[in-house]
Amino acid sequence: MNHTSAPIGLPVTELDTPALLVDLDVMEANIARIASVCRRHGVGWRPHLKGHKTIEIARKELAAGAIGVTCAKLGEAEVMAAAGITNVLIANQIVGAQKMRRLMALPADANPIVAVDSLAGATELADAAAGCGRTQEVVIEVDIGMKRAGVAPGAPVVALARAIGGRAGLRLRGLIGWEAHTVTIADAGEKERAVAAAIGLLTASAAACRQAGYAIDIVSCGGTGTFPYCAMQPGVTDIQAGGGIFSDMHYREHYHADFPCALTLIATVTSRPTATRLVLDAGKKSMSGDAAMPSPIGLPPVSGLRLSAEHATIELEGPSERPQVGDRVEFIVGYSDTTVHLHEEIVALRHGRVEAVWPVVARGRLK
Repeated sequence: MNHTSAPIGLPVTELDTPALLVDLDVMEANIARIASVCRRHGVGWRPHLKGHKTIEIARKELAAGAIGVTCAKLGEAEVMAAAGITNVLIANQIVGAQKMRRLMALPADANPIVAVDSLAGATELADAAAGCGRTQEVVIEVDIGMKRAGVAPGAPVVALARAIGGRAGLRLRGLIGWEAHTVTIADAGEKERAVAAAIGLLTASAAACRQAGYAIDIVSCGGTGTFPYCAMQPGVTDIQAGGGIFSDMHYREHYHADFPCALTLIATVTSRPTATRLVLDAGKKSMSGDAAMPSPIGLPPVSGLRLSAEHATIELEGPSERPQVGDRVEFIVGYSDTTVHLHEEIVALRHGRVEAVWPVVARGRLK
């Protein structure tokens, strides 16, 4: 039995805690903004769902004009495909016999596209697809400065395209890259130039592949930390910005994103040991502090916040009678990606009342 689901219409003040909340008006405005910018620049929106992991939010993004979704893991793609969501890009390398069997078991109408960055990976995908009588669509991941996965830009990309083109069972759709090394640049002009330079490596690689005779119809990049500059670059076909629909302290403080925050967590004050200390019923198992600390809303000035497994301890700058034991405190989450996956559900609010409760169905789908 699920003891956490909230009845529709319940006011937020009566929710059991800790509870993960999304303000629908704010989230829907953020979705509309990203979709509008993409339309204005003539690029598609293929939002990453590794942050929200829910079918209902994916459907809202698609209804707003998204051309598909981006997944970080095969497990997420399986969840989306089972829900009937198509045009699923897995922006990651899929390796190993077990994952090959799972990938080949995805419904063909999910149109899964998989990232590759090596001949070994392409060969394994080709053999698995050919063995099933299928054609697996792939994109080449290009390292455009992040220094994680990916083929070096230029000639190495063309060489891998050539290898893919000679393999039965594969169809090359295009290239993907992620300009993550630019996200923390504070100056807008400097960030725009850095994003343009990074994505220029991706689009130049796409042009080189086309010149070599390979059809490239996907050139995908971009995240919330580089929005909207990623959508403005010539030659880009779609962007993957996903976290901006929620926003959080990490995106705002470190990536300088200006999306209002839609995702919060509400907790209950369970102890007031001193006139300056509050203890709440939500700790590291409810909200993460890895990329940025959550930020309490509506309190007197705070001098410190620390998280333990099941508690948040807040120190106020000066004595205060409020909040008292039993009162609620709402937090802007530190980082949505590493907070959502801690929860079984997201409570969707409209004007302070529960409109929906969404299961985080891709929670734990890490394989």
